[in-house]
Amino acid sequence: MYTYQDLLKVGDDENKRINFVSSVIASHKNSEAYQTAWTADQYDRKRNTEILNYQKVVRDVTGTEIPDTWSPNYKTTRNFFNYFVTQENQYLLGNGVSWENENTPKVLGDDFDTKLQDAGHKALVGAVSFGYFNLDHVEVFWILDFAPLYDEENGSLRAGVRFWQIDSTKPLRATLYEEDGVTEYAWGLDGESYANGMVYKPKRPYKLKLRTTEVDGTEIYDGENYPSFPIVPLWGNKQKQSSLIGIKEQIDAYDLIKNGFLNDLDNAQIYWVVKGAGGMDDFDLVQFLERLRKLRVVDVEDGQDVDPVSVSIPYEAREKLLNRLEQDLFRDAMALDVYNMRSGAITATEIRAAYEPLNTKTDDFEYCILTFIKGILNIAGIEDNPTFTRSALINVQEDIQTVISAAEYLDKEYITEKILSILGDADKASEVLNRMEVQEISTTGYDVSKNGTQAGSDGEE
Repeated sequence: MYTYQDLLKVGDDENKRINFVSSVIASHKNSEAYQTAWTADQYDRKRNTEILNYQKVVRDVTGTEIPDTWSPNYKTTRNFFNYFVTQENQYLLGNGVSWENENTPKVLGDDFDTKLQDAGHKALVGAVSFGYFNLDHVEVFWILDFAPLYDEENGSLRAGVRFWQIDSTKPLRATLYEEDGVTEYAWGLDGESYANGMVYKPKRPYKLKLRTTEVDGTEIYDGENYPSFPIVPLWGNKQKQSSLIGIKEQIDAYDLIKNGFLNDLDNAQIYWVVKGAGGMDDFDLVQFLERLRKLRVVDVEDGQDVDPVSVSIPYEAREKLLNRLEQDLFRDAMALDVYNMRSGAITATEIRAAYEPLNTKTDDFEYCILTFIKGILNIAGIEDNPTFTRSALINVQEDIQTVISAAEYLDKEYITEKILSILGDADKASEVLNRMEVQEISTTGYDVSKNGTQAGSDGEE
């Protein structure tokens, strides 16, 4: 693992810095954090590595294991991990960020909410993502394309290398981010050897000042940097680890049991006992079975006999185990199982109780999000307090009835706004209130907004 102090030891020698950047990338790819994030990313893409890499084997008469290429080998995957991560991320960030200062979104960029959702999802999957405040917007890196260089003294992020390569046969590009600017490097450009890297673009400040003249065109005449390092880490939880930790083994167990069940169901539920065929080897028996499956008939010679033997496949124990694993996964992931809430009348109290584990987990995630946002705001020079509105299921009828039951203690405006908020139309509150006012004037002839004066009068009752 390389640190910020290792970068300082390299100095300004470009050849040494090229080799250092290359070594940082190689070391990062071999790190446990990178390997764990890569595996988690595969599970997030519904490519569960354990079941997809699983190979059934059989043993011959000598006990040697050989790949089983004869029997079915299903490799279906359940989408547990992506479901858990997406639910937590969108539960907190799905409605965007609310700001006290209306100018904050303009400084952070119009797409800040979507960038924050992207950063949050990647942080939950790979343990950490990184937000780079680039003048007027935020760019998102994560652990699979960014190698951080932490300070050995206090653990803060002081530098980092972002790298990308679309294919192993294509050039490798990297950017070294430091407090005093950025430098771009490349390997394998224009047929050059990958061992010989080059400075693709020399170090430059983060903020460039441009001017345009008729003679010289557009040119850079000055530049400046941020008051601190402009890249902020976003951790997915206080443990600073991938959300896959602790549930991967249960997902693997579910996939293995389910696919084993499928393999048994798809396999012939009738076993054939072939008598008088002692000279047949395994290959001959496989050919016999394939011919039987295709033609549905079999011919035997004198002294031979073929008898089917039916076998009932056990399923009750597997069904119970799969249900138990699924329940344990939702409990251990502290996720909301909405499929168990679809049937029957669910009260508001039951809904709140079902959401409690997800709320507890999201509280931890919100703390990490707020720390990240405050770091971005400090770089941008903004003072503001972000808040979030969580997306939750509700019992609409029960919640509306609760508001109506308290109507005698509340004013009309609050009741209207509250009911429309429950119905998901909070932005229509002003429109509805205006219509109610017009209707009341037309019905009674009095304008309640003018202390009960008759509509059209000069103010005298």
